[in-house]
Amino acid sequence: MALHAIDIAVIAAYIGLTLILGFWISSRAKAGMRSYFLGGNRLPWYALGLSNASGMFDVAGTMWLVSILFVYGLKSIWIPWLWPVFNQIFLMVFLSIWLRRSGAMTGAEWITFRFGDGTAARLSHLIIVLFALILVLAYMAYGFLGIGKLAAQFIPFDLATTLHLDVFLPRSLQVAGLSGDDLLQRNAMMSGLNEKAYGVCFIILTSLYVIKGGMYSVVFTEVLQFVVMTLASIGVAVIAMMHVSPDMLAAAIPEGWTSPFFGWELGLDWAELMPSANAKIATEGYSLFGIFFMLVLLKGVFTSLAGPAPNYDMQRILSARSPVDAAKMSALVSVVLNLPRYLFVTGLTVLALVYFSPYLREMGPDADFES
Repeated sequence: MALHAIDIAVIAAYIGLTLILGFWISSRAKAGMRSYFLGGNRLPWYALGLSNASGMFDVAGTMWLVSILFVYGLKSIWIPWLWPVFNQIFLMVFLSIWLRRSGAMTGAEWITFRFGDGTAARLSHLIIVLFALILVLAYMAYGFLGIGKLAAQFIPFDLATTLHLDVFLPRSLQVAGLSGDDLLQRNAMMSGLNEKAYGVCFIILTSLYVIKGGMYSVVFTEVLQFVVMTLASIGVAVIAMMHVSPDMLAAAIPEGWTSPFFGWELGLDWAELMPSANAKIATEGYSLFGIFFMLVLLKGVFTSLAGPAPNYDMQRILSARSPVDAAKMSALVSVVLNLPRYLFVTGLTVLALVYFSPYLREMGPDADFES
């Protein structure tokens, strides 16, 4: 799929504005470590809340939500509770207040505040540092793959070929005049390299303003991103409503797809419409949905009560002006995140159900719902 010149101009303008904004605000982060890591505790709670919501509105996660909504219908809203997404309630009620009152600047300092400075606390401190490093790498890889796949689909420019990345292919696939299976294999591998090349480019662009400007740059650029994503979500939802009628949607989904409620079993049967969807449900192990939900709920409550973890949430909580502002920030996140995100996810899913289902049926049992 190729982008129109206007689309490319909008993307270029957005990237340029993000970088300019990030570097312009970076001067505020030079006042000291607290300004760099916490924005000097001067950022308003609603900006931190929008920033936190923007960070959760990511490409890879949204693509996954589209795939599970396609297959599981409105029952898919419970699957993200695995993380758990409802921990924002616990943060709002007391965890954010407790965390902000600590006066810590980083997750490692929080561990020292919570457990003391003894041998056990120092070992815990070391584990948290290692955990943070691994988590950062995991999040980067997660975002890297997602943005790379999306960019390669829409940007009409073969970056892998331009950069001569075919040198990373096996020697047998670097020769000219390939045909048959060898040509298909080369094209598939070059497509993967193209996705990775775009992923690297966007990671570098993001790293520039994050490293340069600290928390100030992160918050202000993510607020800008959230505004853009909200407008895009409304646009996608409007397009879906204009092009898909209720009858068209009803013909593409099994009974029970539009209900978020369930019993012991999932209660969805794709046998007549798309047998491969039934195979996917069986493979992923969600058939006994009632048991799954109980385990997820218990796991989520215990995880939330265990206390805040040093992840990207924590830094925004520590950046709040006061404990009350920290609680307000946590309360705002889910409120502002879910409406635009699910407008976007549902719009894409409805369009896919009506217009892309025939292609999935042609794939047979090997249908790829993630791609």
